[in-house]
Amino acid sequence: MTTVYFPGGFEMLRRLLTTGAVGGALALTVTGCPVEPGGPTTTTSTTTTTTPVGTPTYTVSTVLSGLSNPWEVRFTPDGTLLFNERAGRINAVVGGAQRVLAAPSDVVVASEGGLLGLAVDPGFATNRRIYACFLSNISGSLDERVVRFEVNADYTALGGRTDIVTGIPLNNSGQTGRHSGCRLAFGPDANLWVTTGDGARSDTAQNPASLGAKVLRVTTDGVAPAGNPGGALDPRIYTLGHRNAQGITFRPTSGQAFSVEQGTNCDDEVNVLVPGGNYGWNPGALGFYNEFAPMTDTFSVPGARSAAWSSGCPTIATSGGSFITGAQWGSWNGALVAGALAGNQLRVLTFDAANALVSQATTLTDRGRIRTVTQGPDGNLYVATDSGSGSILKLTPS
Repeated sequence: MTTVYFPGGFEMLRRLLTTGAVGGALALTVTGCPVEPGGPTTTTSTTTTTTPVGTPTYTVSTVLSGLSNPWEVRFTPDGTLLFNERAGRINAVVGGAQRVLAAPSDVVVASEGGLLGLAVDPGFATNRRIYACFLSNISGSLDERVVRFEVNADYTALGGRTDIVTGIPLNNSGQTGRHSGCRLAFGPDANLWVTTGDGARSDTAQNPASLGAKVLRVTTDGVAPAGNPGGALDPRIYTLGHRNAQGITFRPTSGQAFSVEQGTNCDDEVNVLVPGGNYGWNPGALGFYNEFAPMTDTFSVPGARSAAWSSGCPTIATSGGSFITGAQWGSWNGALVAGALAGNQLRVLTFDAANALVSQATTLTDRGRIRTVTQGPDGNLYVATDSGSGSILKLTPS
């Protein structure tokens, strides 16, 4: 018996399987990647990067530690830091200490699911609204949903709950919460953008009627704004054909939306989002959920859009990311900085005016799994490390 390895050559493998060119006497072994799992202290250290000229140095300080899988970091207009813990808490940092604003009773923590995305309304100064994305059992069955809350004036509680997007599909094979997506961000258009995962299902990514494996664009009431290309099946859909996008950010110079997506055992992606774009994930092309389908399958999805950046092999499991600005960041000014889970790093990606990759760098490789990175109103970077005893770190350029 012969064992054949296809490192990154999944398109060739799929074609062989589809055309029957692989005979029954040939065994195929493909090595996969593991499924992603799901009192304040202050310390300071100095991290100095080595490449290239103009690369900034920075100090790392710990804002909070001992957190349960912190997932998102956001700021309100008055500079208050808000963050989610996947275990089910929405928090604020007030006076340097963690303050639990709410722990919604219907949050379900399972597989990769739980309390995930968080966004602050552009009109927060007057309406006090924030938005969370999480796995819920409030309807009597499980789904993923986006919920709007209102923060009270002194940051002690949440109220005014309104569920604005419901019915995002989950895994149907006993792995509830796997490939959840669930990153939230407001665009320069003042609409809320929502990433959804494929639920590790074969029937979501290329299904224009499913909310799974999509990027949604909705108003603050959860309805489709003008200009969405989703059509009559579901007008909230902006793009399709995603596997598990866990990041979405907007380029400051142009307002262009970028998604950050986790790959299989190869090819994490950063994608430039265009209305109606199909990004080529089609794990159901062979009639079952193919864990090793190509991230951009141009054979079964003609016209699929190529990624602006791919990790190659092996995956580093990119997650949340942000464009950063400011001369204090040297050659990183204007770059997209994304956290990586399996890669235990920040990946810094620089694009030209046409959104083509120019350069990339790796930094912060000594802090474990990194879930997300956000630039604060002070110009510093705030990073969430993903573990049962996770931290929020602050990177201050020297």
